[in-house]
Amino acid sequence: MQYKLKKEEIASYNENNTYSFPKYTSQLINLANQNAKGTRKNVVGQMSDLFPEFLKQTQFVSFEYWKSFYLMSHPESIDTATNKIYDQVENLRSAIDLIDREMVHKWVEDLIYNKTYNGMYVQKAILASLAKERNVEYRLATPEEESKGIDGYVGDIPYSVKPDTYKTMERLPEFIEVRMIYYKKNKAGITFDVED
Repeated sequence: MQYKLKKEEIASYNENNTYSFPKYTSQLINLANQNAKGTRKNVVGQMSDLFPEFLKQTQFVSFEYWKSFYLMSHPESIDTATNKIYDQVENLRSAIDLIDREMVHKWVEDLIYNKTYNGMYVQKAILASLAKERNVEYRLATPEEESKGIDGYVGDIPYSVKPDTYKTMERLPEFIEVRMIYYKKNKAGITFDVED
């Protein structure tokens, strides 16, 4: 038999009171914290290390003892994190006044048109940057070349551009007789490896 406990039930059983935040405020504070990095381990400590250490050092496991243990080992952390996050809340407060319907419309267009296109269509950018690096021309494949698994040429060399997950997939029945470029997306953009 499987059981489930809601966060509120866990707090109740652990005999502590969680805060109740007004609608949307917790989301905004969380967003501010993501920007401020206020609860990173270098600011507040590594909880996955601190809590087991707390459990080893006490025979009285209670919320109040945990609070005391934490404050003894990190006396300034709560205020430091609060200051970092509150500064970002103030930045959000200023920014939200700048947002009107027109800006939201532009944001949606940018997401749908620009970011989707740039995020989904990386082949051209990869081939162009490789050609620039090698000081040669590039071109995208023709439909006939695409049917052979070629995405484009850098100089005279045909390449197929695939996500790095392609390497771990069960091989498709196709056999591509071209050099491979494997890319990986990350927050900053993409990284890619070229088979030569």
